[in-house]
Amino acid sequence: MSDVRSPFLSDTPAVCPTGLLDMARAAGAPRVAIARAGAPLPMQAAMDATRAGIMHPIFTGEPDLIRAEARALDWDISTFPLIEATGEEASAKAAAEACGRGDADVLMKGQLHSDTFMKAALARDAGLRTGRRLVHIFYITHPSGGRPLLISDAAVNVSPNIETRRDATHAVVDLLHRLGTARPRVAFLSATESVLPAVPSSGEAAELAEWARDNITDADFSGPLALDLILSPESAATKGLTDDPVAGYADAVIVPDIVSGNVLFKSLVYLSGGCAAGIVTGASVPILLTSRADPPAARLASVALAAISRA
Repeated sequence: MSDVRSPFLSDTPAVCPTGLLDMARAAGAPRVAIARAGAPLPMQAAMDATRAGIMHPIFTGEPDLIRAEARALDWDISTFPLIEATGEEASAKAAAEACGRGDADVLMKGQLHSDTFMKAALARDAGLRTGRRLVHIFYITHPSGGRPLLISDAAVNVSPNIETRRDATHAVVDLLHRLGTARPRVAFLSATESVLPAVPSSGEAAELAEWARDNITDADFSGPLALDLILSPESAATKGLTDDPVAGYADAVIVPDIVSGNVLFKSLVYLSGGCAAGIVTGASVPILLTSRADPPAARLASVALAAISRA
């Protein structure tokens, strides 16, 4: 069996867009409560974002671990708040409640399991619930620049129903407006551009596109669209969709399930060197559900995106 690395994998490192950082600085650095911060990855991310001028960190967790990691980075954190908490559950609870009290503006996952982190964020006594559905949005940029692509939902909702995808559509349009896109183009993903009974996502995409046109202003919508018609103007022209306002030039993709969203975002990251900034919307504060596999550029971009989303 061959152990040769796949030729499809990109060697190009992810790059945090300078324009995104500039917009975040202009929006103002948020206070970010980091749940269980005492580990190398969250502390490196906090230092990078703080030095970039887009974060005021609030550390929660075991003080000895947090200070040891800061010393390892030669970073003086004595002027920043530190909330003592022991273990994953207590640290997540402390960080979420800091946001609920208004002492922090963004909730960020540190060294703890995602289910523990999200359980604390959703707890009624945390004060972060708004009645809206939580949806995750990736903002993915290519290392050479160009138009970003937003994807929802690739990380939180496993099989989002129509109502959840409506909320996701509102969320991506709102975020794109905040990012400066005057009239976002949103595509509803399926495997075909035709409504086929054998492909349920195609009918749902058509339903969502029609609903969005009737209910959301200052944006264009199209669906169902397969991925080639979402990304490629050439494919759109070949298939006679030159009059479609979205085909070939989509700014955002609403996916039918977590599998397709996860595959799409990881393909853009691992096959083209994309930088995937991600936030969870729908709570009273942006939530950063970072992964251990996220490179530093993606973590920095995620903090920047959270800052912009609050503006």
